[in-house]
Amino acid sequence: MAEKITSEYRHSILIHAPAADILDYVSNPNSWPEWIAASHHMDSPDRPLEEGDTFIEQWHTRTGPAQLNWSVTKREHPYLWCCETSTLFTGPILITYIIEEQETGGCLYTRLVENPDRPKAVSPAADKAMHEEAEISIANIKRNVEAQVAQK
Repeated sequence: MAEKITSEYRHSILIHAPAADILDYVSNPNSWPEWIAASHHMDSPDRPLEEGDTFIEQWHTRTGPAQLNWSVTKREHPYLWCCETSTLFTGPILITYIIEEQETGGCLYTRLVENPDRPKAVSPAADKAMHEEAEISIANIKRNVEAQVAQK
C-alpha cells in the first residue's frame, strides 16, 4: 500500500477589524481574485457562502488553467469557514479560515490549506512558492478588510 502524501499550509496575520467583517470578506468567493493571484474568475453568488453552498473557481497554476468545483462544508459565523474540492493533480483540497479575537485588539486570521492525500509530493520549489503566495494573500486580505472597515 502506498504511503499517503500530505501537505499543509498554515498562515496567520493580525487584522484590525471585527471578526464578522473578516469572515464575511474571505467567505465570499468573489473576493478571492482580489487577494489570491491564482484565482481568476468565480461562478458564485456575491455573498458570504453558507454550509451546503457550492461555487466554481477558474484557477491558474504553474502548469496551466484548472476549474475547481468547491463545496462549503462548515460555517460558524463569525469564527470559522471550511470548504473543499479535489483535483487529479492535488487530490483533495481542504480550506479552513479561522478568526480568533485577540485581547489586545484585532483578530488573528488563519488560513489553513490541507492536501490530505496527494498523488505526489510537492517539490521544494513549489512548496516555497506556495508559502510565499500564501503570505502575499493574507497580507492582501489584511489590507482590503482594514480598508473596508476604515470606510464604514
